[in-house]
Amino acid sequence: MREHRNLSLQDIFEFPILTLILLFLLFPHTVSQTQDAKCRVWHSPPRVHRYSQSEDFIYGGIISLSIVEGKKMDFIQLPLEPALSEIVVTENYQQILALAFAVKEINENTRMLPNITLGFNIYDSYLSSKWTYHAAIQFLSSKNNLVPNYKCGIQDTLLAVTEDLTSERSHRKPNILGIYKIPQFIYGSGMVVTEKDNLLYYFQMIPNVLYQYRGIMKLIQHFNWNWIGFFIANGMHLESVMNVIIPEFAKNGICTANIYTFILCHGENHMKCLEQSYYEVMNSETNVMVFSGDMRSMIFLRWLLSFKFECLIEKSKGHVWFMIAGMELKNIIAASERPILEFHGSYSFTVHSEEIQGFQQFLQKRNPLNSQGDGFIKDFWARTFDCPFQDSRFHPKNRDACTGMEKLENLPEHIFPVRISGQSYSIYNAVYAVAHALHAIYASVSRHKVMDGRERRKHLIQQLWQLSHLLKTLSFNNSARDKISFDQEGSLLARFDIINWVTFPNQSFIGVKVGRMDPWAPPHKQLTIKAEEIVWHHGFNQSQPISVCNANCQPGYQKETKEEEPFCCYNCVPCPKGWISNKRDMDNCFKCPQNQYANKEQNTCIPKVISYLSYEEPLGISIAICTVLLSAITVQILKTFWKHHNTHIVKANNRDLSYLLLISLLLCFLCPLLFLGRPITITCHLRQTTFGVIFTMAVSCVLTKTLIVFLAFMAKHPGSKMKKWTGRKLAIFIVFSCTFPQVGICIVWLATSPPFPDSDMLSMSEKIVLQCNESSPIMFYLVLCYLGLLAIASFAVAFFARRLPDTFNEAKFITFSMLVFCNVWLTFVPTYLSTKGKYMVTVEIFSILTSGSGLLGCIFAPKCYIILLRPELNKREHLISHKT
Repeated sequence: MREHRNLSLQDIFEFPILTLILLFLLFPHTVSQTQDAKCRVWHSPPRVHRYSQSEDFIYGGIISLSIVEGKKMDFIQLPLEPALSEIVVTENYQQILALAFAVKEINENTRMLPNITLGFNIYDSYLSSKWTYHAAIQFLSSKNNLVPNYKCGIQDTLLAVTEDLTSERSHRKPNILGIYKIPQFIYGSGMVVTEKDNLLYYFQMIPNVLYQYRGIMKLIQHFNWNWIGFFIANGMHLESVMNVIIPEFAKNGICTANIYTFILCHGENHMKCLEQSYYEVMNSETNVMVFSGDMRSMIFLRWLLSFKFECLIEKSKGHVWFMIAGMELKNIIAASERPILEFHGSYSFTVHSEEIQGFQQFLQKRNPLNSQGDGFIKDFWARTFDCPFQDSRFHPKNRDACTGMEKLENLPEHIFPVRISGQSYSIYNAVYAVAHALHAIYASVSRHKVMDGRERRKHLIQQLWQLSHLLKTLSFNNSARDKISFDQEGSLLARFDIINWVTFPNQSFIGVKVGRMDPWAPPHKQLTIKAEEIVWHHGFNQSQPISVCNANCQPGYQKETKEEEPFCCYNCVPCPKGWISNKRDMDNCFKCPQNQYANKEQNTCIPKVISYLSYEEPLGISIAICTVLLSAITVQILKTFWKHHNTHIVKANNRDLSYLLLISLLLCFLCPLLFLGRPITITCHLRQTTFGVIFTMAVSCVLTKTLIVFLAFMAKHPGSKMKKWTGRKLAIFIVFSCTFPQVGICIVWLATSPPFPDSDMLSMSEKIVLQCNESSPIMFYLVLCYLGLLAIASFAVAFFARRLPDTFNEAKFITFSMLVFCNVWLTFVPTYLSTKGKYMVTVEIFSILTSGSGLLGCIFAPKCYIILLRPELNKREHLISHKT
């Protein structure tokens, strides 16, 4: 059994009615005289509204039909009977009939509680904690007496009580009936059950209110709102809202702009209180308000919003109100004649209900002429049909008297609904839950002992303490085939209906069921909403309003938090270059995948274009044409030299080396073809190595030519021993000796770290460059360095041999060719490093073609000129005359 909270003396006297109870329990002599053996008691004031049907066991009900203004109790005199107010909640009469109908069905069911008849006592709480406590003590007392714990007459056997817990008792709730182990069923706005609560005998006929707030949270998320306000009446659920609800909303991206708390305005300063409350509501920063309260505070809110304080707010704006179960708009139909248009488009949660077979017929047959024991019906009838009744306290002027034959089904839906409401459905299920638990006890007693009716009833009364335990483990299907069961905290396991309220200028309204909330379903299936049936407040022009702290950040922007502001309030800043955001309100931008890049608006990724030097593009075509032309020219020169191989100019310039040089240059001009097209493994292996070896051979030929010229001049001196070094074998030896180291370098390169096809996704933001990765830059630059070393050596030797006296001395032409060659490759390195993509390849191809053209033009162009255009200069006579 749970432990009850210890109350200090100061706490006790904060509850006047609790003090009264303790006086009754601890000091019985204050209410009885012991002058003789008989007790004399004072009588409680008569109840204006009471519906009673005495039987073996009694089910109690405390239901609010009328509302009176509460007055402070001074304990000087007995509480006076309430004077009826103009505020009458006509729909709540259906709750009274739901209790009576459930008892009637149980009594008529021969399979349930045989030989036992249930009765009921229903009191009007007048929505007052004073009269609610009074009714509770009345249940514990003998008939017509107010002396709990004493038997001064016939006393009913109370099974359980159904009541609506008001906000002023939700956080101060001395468990009077719990002392007697009597289960209490709460069907109104309910209370928040936490680990600190010790409410063993409380059962909530609605799921825990936390589930309702979570349903509101999911609905707010569905509408993409994140800026809301709370309006809390009389501290209703205040602690749970502050410590549980708001943090949970924040975890789900919903900020709370304001929390307004108020108490009902009374007394001399009530107008100032109203002005302050009205200003807070109408001046709210948000379009969405979550209202936490009960029926009384709901009436107050409707009354408040009907005022027009033009001095405070020039133009009031509409709000979307969210209300928990027990605060339906129907509950205030008779509150006043004030407008209700402010609640157009509001939402409320109600316990899911199904129509009960026979209930509508039961309502339709109801009339004041055949309702024995019903102390509610005449006042209800007079108020509802606006006609005077003989025994009613309502006497409308100039109206025909009630006949009692008026029909409830003829009333408008907003006055008295014939369809069962969520609260009536909860009361109906509560009565059946107690009946099923009592039947289980009855079956257990009958199974173990053979007793007559009186003994069985006596023994059954002794076992009633088990009711609360049995109710916690109870599970049954009601007549509408809904499963009824409770969790270990006494909360009903049920789903909610979401009601969207539609109001009309004639003060009528209707609640449209637009969805449901099932807390026990998987998270993605908990909320079901029919968006096409939703209506919005007139102030929003029938379109979904926006309730955010600031405008959404559009794609291409990211959120930047504001200092000292809730996380829902932020600035929108553009994404950094190369980053994107493709949704609204993104916390951070992100980079595109490597094969994509950000568009100009930075809100989407575009696939990168694959780039390589292709034969199909103009640049590739131009290079291919240049390669073919230079190769054709080289072939033509080779043919010319071959055709005139016996001429003096061809012989004088080392015919074999010229052939080898021309073949090397031809191969050099063909090398760029390896650089064109999509890179593959074989072309990557051959590109740089082929270029390096062939160009090395070409430069080696040039170097050899120069050396042979220099040695030939030295051999002409008398007695010179250099003549033996001027043979053909020496030339071939020099060429291959200079080429072999480059071949070795390339072999090592291919053996250790060969080039390979690669995709460069980082160098260019909008392109994927397909290229050959050299793998080892050191080997690549080693090839270039060796080639450059040979070129410098060739240039140096040719420069010194340029003035040697020989008719066909080509050293000066070699000097110019090597000067061009060195300039080209010296500028190649920085240019190559500063370019990207296919333009790097283009730079290398350009250097190959240019340096090769320089060698071809400078060395062979003068010879071709003589051979083709000045053949007279290619004769022995000219050679001899030139020497002499």
